[in-house]
Amino acid sequence: MNNRQPFYLLVLLLILYITGPATASAQAGERLRTVVLTDIENEPDDAQSLVRFLTYANQWDIEGIIATTSTHSKDKIADWRIHEILKAYQKVQPNLLKHEKGYPSYNELREKVKKGLPVYGMNGVGEGHDSEGSEWIIRSLEKEDNRPLWIQVWGGPNTLAQALWKIRHTKAPAEAEKLYSKVRVYTISDQDDSGPWIRKEFPNLFYICSPGFDNKGGYHHATWPGISGDTFLGRFQGANRDVISKEWLRQNIQQGHGPLGAEYPDVAYLMEGDTPSFLYLIPNGLNSPENPNYGGWGGRYEFYTPRMQKWFLMPETRPFWTDAVDEYFSPVDESHHTSNKVTVWRWREEFQNDFAARMDWCVKSYKEANHPPVPMLAHPENITLKAGEELKLSAKGTTDPDKDALAYTWFHYPEPGTYGSYEGAMKIENANAMEAKAKMPEVEVPQTVHFILKVTDNGSPALTRYKRVIVSILPE
Repeated sequence: MNNRQPFYLLVLLLILYITGPATASAQAGERLRTVVLTDIENEPDDAQSLVRFLTYANQWDIEGIIATTSTHSKDKIADWRIHEILKAYQKVQPNLLKHEKGYPSYNELREKVKKGLPVYGMNGVGEGHDSEGSEWIIRSLEKEDNRPLWIQVWGGPNTLAQALWKIRHTKAPAEAEKLYSKVRVYTISDQDDSGPWIRKEFPNLFYICSPGFDNKGGYHHATWPGISGDTFLGRFQGANRDVISKEWLRQNIQQGHGPLGAEYPDVAYLMEGDTPSFLYLIPNGLNSPENPNYGGWGGRYEFYTPRMQKWFLMPETRPFWTDAVDEYFSPVDESHHTSNKVTVWRWREEFQNDFAARMDWCVKSYKEANHPPVPMLAHPENITLKAGEELKLSAKGTTDPDKDALAYTWFHYPEPGTYGSYEGAMKIENANAMEAKAKMPEVEVPQTVHFILKVTDNGSPALTRYKRVIVSILPE
């Protein structure tokens, strides 16, 4: 080692700190804990999202499903609709277990359905505004369990706001901070006025959000409409629209897929606007929940304080995880596209096929259905090399449970790292083979580069899983 390298290693550690998680991550491979807050029945999309969510119910420890209000449903909640969909899940859960272990029973989930107050926003926060939903969140945080609690907010977050308010007013500061440190929030924009309040009053809380309100045009600027917003906003020219069409949904979800598929309502405005909050949590090898800047099925976000916009309720007072931009070459129209919504829709065909397969699991035998491949790496996921050295990538050991043929794709994902751009993406030799290689560029300071392995089977529907390789490049 030459005498410059200790300095470079210090710089590299700083880069990894800045581009890495804002808070301590859970142990690798741990199941995530999650709570859903939903203004279900304000329109059909929450029911759609809940159907999909339940087909992945074995992927997480589901701590609660809480009915709440929002700006779209200010004085009523609809826990009854959650129970309706759970009863349909009860009928297909035995068949789901034929495909993967761990699907919770109907009785387990039924006991975790709770109610927030039928009150809008900050009118439901403060003395005398506890609800079984807010108390349930506190109880979940108080468990002797150090894993983070991921709170998906599909409507207004005032039930969470009340839980945080009560913790502040009833716990010693050190104990309160311990509970706050477990909280991970992913909200679908701001659907009441308690979201900006939470961000202001709890400045260290892990928070993912595209801030803004619908009545000010905020949804048009958010990341999450990338799941299907082109049917509503009409702008996503490079996105695959076939897999979100009414015909596709009828064929692959609603019809011929048992009682759970029958509970999936027709689209009114856009399909499943809330779903990115848990697409983000699926352990598919691409997602890295503690690192929103890495990118995945639920989008990509960066840590900064957004400047005031006309669709905000108030100026933001601190940095949090918010909208980021990807550039992507779409095979749909063979053109480049750059936006925050690209960070979601670039994966659309893959996450829609995955949902279709899980709906098949509701009614088909194991042999009749498709199951995702299992990618493997023949080397570590984190590698350090010097400029000019050759990186050897290998997916040896990758398997498929159905013995399907597999297609391999390696690509450089520039935005999560510190080196390169779409135009300056690193070239990979044999990028469509099990084994590939790339030469590290000359760099003046340490850099990080993210390479993604994408493995897709030839089953029906074709299913994809991933591995991420992060390379730290040191100057010579």
